[in-house]
Amino acid sequence: VQLVESGGGLVQAGGSLRLSCAASGFTFDRYAIGWFRQAPGKEREGVSCISRNDVSTYYADSVKGRFTISRDNAKNTVYLQMNSLKSEDTAVYYCAAEYLGGCPRRISIAPFEYWGQGTQVVVSS
Repeated sequence: VQLVESGGGLVQAGGSLRLSCAASGFTFDRYAIGWFRQAPGKEREGVSCISRNDVSTYYADSVKGRFTISRDNAKNTVYLQMNSLKSEDTAVYYCAAEYLGGCPRRISIAPFEYWGQGTQVVVSS
């Protein structure tokens, strides 16, 4: 089982990045995929989630209207388009997989069983 994030980097405030999460080793379309982030000195928080059949999505209030999650089950990949980035978006971003997850109104770490290694996003002000 493997989840590999990519697309992180350094960007100026107001800019955009698109993160990718490439999955392998499990039946991708049976899993919800979540994006989490962890800033230095802070707890890991749920940012966004997309259900296995793309029926439901979740966004944290802090990113709503700026981030868009999508998935391509044919490519076993989930994307997180991040626009209008702010300095407070600086963090390591992780994707994670939850079997038959439904992406409720708020996502937590515990239900997600597979995790990637993370990709660093730095937003300069």
